[in-house]
Amino acid sequence: MKRKILLAEIPRELKELKAISKPVAKVTKETKQLVTDMFSEMHAGNGIGLSAPQLGVLQRIIIAEYKEGKSPVPKTAIINPEITWVSKKQVLDEEGCLSFPNLYGMVKRPEKIKYRGLDENGKQVEGKATGLLARIIQHEYDHLDGILFIEKVEGDLYTYEKEDGATL
Repeated sequence: MKRKILLAEIPRELKELKAISKPVAKVTKETKQLVTDMFSEMHAGNGIGLSAPQLGVLQRIIIAEYKEGKSPVPKTAIINPEITWVSKKQVLDEEGCLSFPNLYGMVKRPEKIKYRGLDENGKQVEGKATGLLARIIQHEYDHLDGILFIEKVEGDLYTYEKEDGATL
């Protein structure tokens, strides 16, 4: 099934993005297909994380993957994620969101977390995350509760422009 990422600038889609997601009762063939679709859409949008609500599916599923740079993030899918611990140390860093194209801001989040949930096969997973993966998990986890990164930005939101003045 072809899915598309919801855009916050469309009022009906913003309302969907603000909704609270429900836990996945059982990992099924449809759940696995949704995870596959999520990775496809995330890659198509050049993103590094995505939540099921961003595709209009109010289920508690998040994904992450980033293959470049100094901090690669392994392909990660977490169904019914729970953040079980956060570090006291917080880090202020830039965030963006595929539902807010070319809009960025500085968000403070715990540097390290522990999490648990299910993988795309329904197997229990637990892990520790630091740096970029911790930030992605927290950002996508917020989506599951209808919380958007723009609500957590410290300072101004901003965009980037190309040399010709067009936005990226």
